[in-house]
Amino acid sequence: MRSPAESPALLATRRGKLVLALLCTIAFLDFVDGSIVNVALPAMQRDLGLDVSTLQWVTSGYMLTYGGLMLLGGRLADLLGRRRVLLAGTVLLGVSAAVGGLAHGSELLIGARLAQGVGAALMLPAALSTLTTTFREGPDRDIALSVWGGAAGLASAAGVLLGGALTQGPGWRWVFYVNTPVCLLVLIAVPALLPDDRRDGPRGGFDVLGTALATSGLMLLVYGLVQAPEYGWDDARTLALLGAALVLLIAFVVNESRTRDPLVPLSIFRIRGLAAANLTYLTIAAGMLAMFFVLTLYLQSVLGYTELETGVAYLPFSLCLAAAAGVTQKLLARTGTRPLIVGGSVLMGAGLIWLSRIPVDGSFAADVLPGMLIMAFGAGAVFVATTAAANAGVPPEQAGLAAALLNTAQQIGGALGIAILTAVATARTADRIAAGESAAAAMTSGFRLALLLGGLIALAAALIATRTADSRGEQGEPVRATTG
Repeated sequence: MRSPAESPALLATRRGKLVLALLCTIAFLDFVDGSIVNVALPAMQRDLGLDVSTLQWVTSGYMLTYGGLMLLGGRLADLLGRRRVLLAGTVLLGVSAAVGGLAHGSELLIGARLAQGVGAALMLPAALSTLTTTFREGPDRDIALSVWGGAAGLASAAGVLLGGALTQGPGWRWVFYVNTPVCLLVLIAVPALLPDDRRDGPRGGFDVLGTALATSGLMLLVYGLVQAPEYGWDDARTLALLGAALVLLIAFVVNESRTRDPLVPLSIFRIRGLAAANLTYLTIAAGMLAMFFVLTLYLQSVLGYTELETGVAYLPFSLCLAAAAGVTQKLLARTGTRPLIVGGSVLMGAGLIWLSRIPVDGSFAADVLPGMLIMAFGAGAVFVATTAAANAGVPPEQAGLAAALLNTAQQIGGALGIAILTAVATARTADRIAAGESAAAAMTSGFRLALLLGGLIALAAALIATRTADSRGEQGEPVRATTG
């Protein structure tokens, strides 16, 4: 493995470029699996005869295990070696994707999606921590994180495009099959490009109780959030699930403060700005992932777009997000991360508020595209700068944990945003239908209110972002603890 002194020039080498391409491919693969299936859901429902409550678990199942097991995946990467955990997760994701494509019933399909989430929860923190330990703080890491952030943001939008193209082309099963050959390439490339980073010295104990509390608490939280729109927020089942999750997570924090080898050493939150960066990411994810959900429904249910047309509609968003990520990388050393996170969050809020004006007889060019582009520029800045801020000053032995915390924040935020905004849109739609409006007008009214609330959530993220670290990616940046 290269020494820290050599790593600032790593991207100048062919090997460095290949390592970065590999890690970003892994990020793209994991993130795209969260959205590529969405456009194919109606086709799955028709082909397999699924009811709506069963169908939602095709997406919710992936989110449940992905978000619930992310902390465990990050800690395993730190303890057992990032390459080993990355390979295990890739095998699991590739096999489960193939099984999902072959499924002819709901049980096997949902089981495959749960397993895909487990594989992704192992892969993603291992990949991001490999990036932050391979490319040391300085220009190399700025560039690497900007490409990673761009890949993560692009995946969410590209998933809709790929899902539409595959569903209307070879069929919905290919939204699963497409994963397997990519996983095979990853399995070939990882041993060739990444060193064996297993620890030779003592690893410390494994926090079995903390792992059980964190995993069960996070999975109950995600489950409660994804079920809330169906049950109702004031339903006894929703309150019981969220209450049990809260109790388990409080018990987890108490356990971590007392055990010798914690799953999440609480000292990591003394790194300046780390907690604020994760909370910002959670809040931004709540607004953005809900936007994809709501806007896709508007395009298909109100404007009558096909799956492929819906996917193509997100292409400008993807291109602008990629451009914004590149610009952000060049600005990091000049401005620091904080102004970029705050400014990007404001732009995302403005874009969502613009989108909240969509009319029932709207057009894509006049009513959707401007807000989408504004939001894309903001998202590119936020993804890159927040990822940099959340990893600034993190020691190598906690890089997997830091990566897991950031991506857990994204998953919880996405689940929370979709749950809240879906409930808001559904309630408004029901009210407008009861008042005598047409179904299209009532749905549009619900979507508008949800997008407006999403915009306000993004603006709230801008306030939280003022407490993030203002890192400029300095070489050898020390671990900095808060003093108050």
